[in-house]
Amino acid sequence: MKYLSFALIVFCLNIQSVFAQDSTAAVKKKKMHGTFYVTWGYQKDYFTRSDVHFKNDRDDNYDFTLHNVKAHDQRDMNDFFSQPLTVPQYVFYGGYFFNNKGDWGIEAGWDHLKYIVTEGQTAHMTGQIHGVQYDQDTIVNYNFWHYEHTNGNNYLTVSLLKRYTFFKSEKSHHKLSLIAKAGGGVLVPKTQSVIMGNERDGPFRVAGYVFTLGGAVRYDIYRYFFLEASMKGAYARYTHDKIYGEGIANQHFFSQQFILSAGFNIPLSKD
Repeated sequence: MKYLSFALIVFCLNIQSVFAQDSTAAVKKKKMHGTFYVTWGYQKDYFTRSDVHFKNDRDDNYDFTLHNVKAHDQRDMNDFFSQPLTVPQYVFYGGYFFNNKGDWGIEAGWDHLKYIVTEGQTAHMTGQIHGVQYDQDTIVNYNFWHYEHTNGNNYLTVSLLKRYTFFKSEKSHHKLSLIAKAGGGVLVPKTQSVIMGNERDGPFRVAGYVFTLGGAVRYDIYRYFFLEASMKGAYARYTHDKIYGEGIANQHFFSQQFILSAGFNIPLSKD
């Protein structure tokens, strides 16, 4: 009987030890890792030339393309301190690096670019308007044809990140790193257009898709704040942008962004 009691006591102590180890492991598993961050910045943008196609066979009769048209951005930085922060071309990102080392991460972003087809340029036009065929040069002007996304040419994207840290101070109060970004998403423009005197402004809607590829230099300060300079290239394709009436516009182009931004980190651990 004494041996049985002794065996039971040993068994209970072992079980208690096992549960204690499981509990400790569970606590370790619950320990949070990684870093969230939020950033805001402003940018200068460039666009390649593109062909812009307009079509309406529902409540009008036209199907024509303006070829190789050039476009420009609109920074709106002249009265920066007297206007809302969202008027200039801005970026707003939120992201998460998966672990304390922070080599890999994910980022959701809103890039507010402004795209304006340049007035007064000569462009070649092909197609038909009200049954009349055209294959000739024409001058882009507001009374006949105008096309812009100034509120804006918006990219809503998700990107995968890879960080390469190349400098870290002794107590990690200062850190410099390179960040590669690749992603994609949807175009959400608010398009202002004029087609043969008929104007339409907005609303916001999904009108196509975009793929992005970029790189950034990030300077982290005392873990919680950072400054970032970045470049981002994008391929944007408008597949069904709404214009006046039942009209549809489509085009595709490449854009290049030069961005300066600032943000703050939210570390999930003290490591």
